[in-house]
Parts: sequence; structure tokens; C-alpha cells
Amino acid sequence: MKATLVKLNRKLGDKLYSGAFLAPSFIGVMTFFIAPFFVVIYYAMIDSPVRQNFVWFDNFERVLGNWAFQTAAQHTIMFSAIAVPLAVALALGLAVLLEQKIPAKSQLRTFFLSPMMVPVASIVLIWQVLFHQNGAVNDLLSTIGSATGWFSYERFYTLSDGRVINQWIDWFSSGYNQFPIVLLFLWKNLGYNMILFMAALNNIPKDLIEVAQIEGGGAFYIFRTVKMRFLSPTILFVTILSLINSFRVFREVFLLTGAHPYGGLYMLQHYMNNMFEALDFQSLAAAAIIMCIVMIGIIGLLFLIESRYGKDVEG
Repeated sequence: MKATLVKLNRKLGDKLYSGAFLAPSFIGVMTFFIAPFFVVIYYAMIDSPVRQNFVWFDNFERVLGNWAFQTAAQHTIMFSAIAVPLAVALALGLAVLLEQKIPAKSQLRTFFLSPMMVPVASIVLIWQVLFHQNGAVNDLLSTIGSATGWFSYERFYTLSDGRVINQWIDWFSSGYNQFPIVLLFLWKNLGYNMILFMAALNNIPKDLIEVAQIEGGGAFYIFRTVKMRFLSPTILFVTILSLINSFRVFREVFLLTGAHPYGGLYMLQHYMNNMFEALDFQSLAAAAIIMCIVMIGIIGLLFLIESRYGKDVEG
């Protein structure tokens, strides 16, 4: 009986010690994450911070019917649909390439990781120089078009007095404005994604690859049937990480084009930032919850696809 009491007291003491160590983290999470989330839900269901009358889902209906929110959501989905698959596929390709015996492997790895060390303000300055209407990209494309004769890069306009002028593309104020932002997103995120894939490739059991080689499997067959099976959790993680980062591209776009960018660069975070400046906390909170629900749905779908794909490959 005495030994049992000693064991119970020891277990209780261990739990108290564990709880004491976990308490600061638990309090921090509750204070800075859980509690603010419930505050956001509260603001999304009242008519104003002053009157604080519950209107339930009226704010969500108003936000979903708002033209600015619909436009921002459409542009955000379009950007993510382009940038995220490219970020995953290119990073995986680079990881596979750097896994091979090629010259200057360490230098290439450092080159692709270097954008992570560059401040965002410097990146924005470089992109403004490159993609300005009179910038380096337009100059290069014009030179290539003139030298090869494959295309006429200049756009010609007729003025009201009959004069004809040629004008280069303004990348940030045209239908091509998502193109430089996608390049910026890839340049910033490829290195980190590549390192994750390289770590996953190094963790693949070498004996399975050797068995597949002995049985006559080619490089593509081994990659598809062996490596992809072990890479699927990493692909899921990198996809989720890239998706979250694609929703956070507001910082770069804001520094490049301001709070009200042209056309396809008006993202969901622009809408929420403008609602904050207008002190429309109800629309801001409702938009944030809608975006959170969409993100949870997409991530859940990705988990489902990864689970089924893994089972199919195992079978």
C-alpha cells in the first residue's frame, strides 16, 4: 500500500512539474492566439464596437456580396493557383538536381538560399528597377525583339493630334502585373522549399533504391514509385507552407504598388488593410474568418489527397 502511494505521489509530482514548465507556453498561446481569435469572431457578429448589438451572420453576407472583397478573393486565388504549384515543382526539381553529382553543388545551394538573407525592402527596390516601365526587363525584351525580329515589343498609340508614339509595358499597371510578383515569390521561397526537399531525399532508405536498381528500374521509375512515396509528406508540408506564404504576399505588393494597386495585384490582405484604415472592424473580422475557413478547407483537402495517394502507392 505504501509503495502504491509513493508511485501515485511521484506521478502527481511529475505531472505538476510538467504543468509548471508548460504553463508559460500555454498562457502565451491563450493570450496571443486563442483569445484574439474569439475576439475576432465576436467583432464579426456585432453591428459596431460602440453599440455591440449582435447581428450574427449579416456581416458575412455583406462582405461576401462586396465587389471589392470578391475582386480581392479572385486575384488571391489566381495568384496562389499559379505561384504555389510552381514553388513546389521547381523546388523539388532543384532538390533532385542538386542531389546528383554536378560541379559547384555547394555554390548553387548557397545561391538559392541567399534570397532568404536579403531584406524585403532591398528586394522591392531591385524589382522596381527591373520591372519599371523604363527598366532593365523592358530594355532587354526590346533589344531581343529588335535583334531577332520575332516580335515587336513596343506598343504603338495614336494621340489626339495624330502623332504615333511607342510605349513599353508598365508591368505593375497592366494585365501582366502578377508576373513580376510571381517571380518575386518564387525567388524568395524556392531556396527554403528546396532545402526541405533535399532533407527528405536524404532520408529515403538507400536499400530500397538499390533493390529497385538491381531489378532494372530506371531513374524515372525509381523516382515515381520509391522516392515520391517518401516525399509525399514533405510535398504536403511544402504546399501548405507555400500556400500560407502566397496569402502573405501583401507586404511585397504594398511596398511596390501601395494600398490600392492596379488590377490583379489587389489581394485579400489589401481589402482587410483598407477596412482597418476605415475602422470597419466588422468587415475586417468577417473577411479574416472567411479566409481562415477557406484555408482550413484547402489544407484539409490536401491532407485527404496525400493520405489517399500514400495508400495507393503502398498498395
